[in-house]
Amino acid sequence: MATTKLTITLQAEQLEEVRRMVGAGKAASVSGFVQHAVMIALHDAAGWRAMLHEALEQSGGPLTNQERRWADRVLASASRRNVRARRRPAA
Repeated sequence: MATTKLTITLQAEQLEEVRRMVGAGKAASVSGFVQHAVMIALHDAAGWRAMLHEALEQSGGPLTNQERRWADRVLASASRRNVRARRRPAA
């Protein structure tokens, strides 16, 4: 399988933790850890897509444009609330 080199940005703490895992022998290398993480994320995304497809089929088929716009508004609103909550200083 061909590979491609790329640059990614991680939080310093994340990279430190990955390097600790490599040092402890729990991961072969930083690249190996990232490759495994991407593989898991892609597998999870495929599973969620399959679950969504099945749920939609059982409930009347794909979303209408109106339903999609509603979902986009709801999700965007929730996302904005989450960003504000993360920016709020801890008490």
